Amino acid sequence: MENKHLQLLQSIFESERNIEKATNMEKYMRGMFPFIGLRAPDRKLLSRTFMRELKFQDEGMMSVIHSLWEKPEREYQYVAVDYLVKNKRYLNVEHLDMIKYLIVTKSWWDTVDLIASHLVGTLFSKYPQLIKERGDEWLHSDNIWLQRTMLLFQLKYKEETDEELLFSIIRQTNHIEEFFIQKAIGWSLREYSKINPDAVIDFIKSHELSNLAKREGLKIM
Repeated sequence: MENKHLQLLQSIFESERNIEKATNMEKYMRGMFPFIGLRAPDRKLLSRTFMRELKFQDEGMMSVIHSLWEKPEREYQYVAVDYLVKNKRYLNVEHLDMIKYLIVTKSWWDTVDLIASHLVGTLFSKYPQLIKERGDEWLHSDNIWLQRTMLLFQLKYKEETDEELLFSIIRQTNHIEEFFIQKAIGWSLREYSKINPDAVIDFIKSHELSNLAKREGLKIM
């Protein structure tokens, strides 16, 4: 039996199903997922009660997140990520396996990037030992979304960015001829260029990077 909060959310979402908007959203996402047809502001408004009433400490919280992830329509995965981002201060080591599951299942940039920069970023900041204990495993996996996560988890760190670690991860992924990896390399460099532009320029000059990574990395300089 589904959680009462989830049942109510599904009832509300279904009452607002919009086939025309759903079709447009599905086209934008290259047919990767079906949609209900809820734009982000509407989704957030309609899920407000769910966000408020499902307590992070509830025994069944992780089961609810898993159920949201298993539903076909993409809006339910967005709600799961919204909820976890809203409650990211409560995350601890026990949640890392769940977060990995969200990265490697129904993987696409629209969820992975938020999970990387908010959820993994928060956990790795609170528990830096996880970077070696689990991050290295992700980095050397064959899963591009785990690798992209390692490139992006420091996006929100600003002055707290570990420059040596960032550049090391880029060197370890630079050979991967995959758009989402090369784009992430450029994005991570661009974000860090707001803090230390000279270091980014020197890194780009001294390493063989793809045109995409270089273009993205130098975009605001």
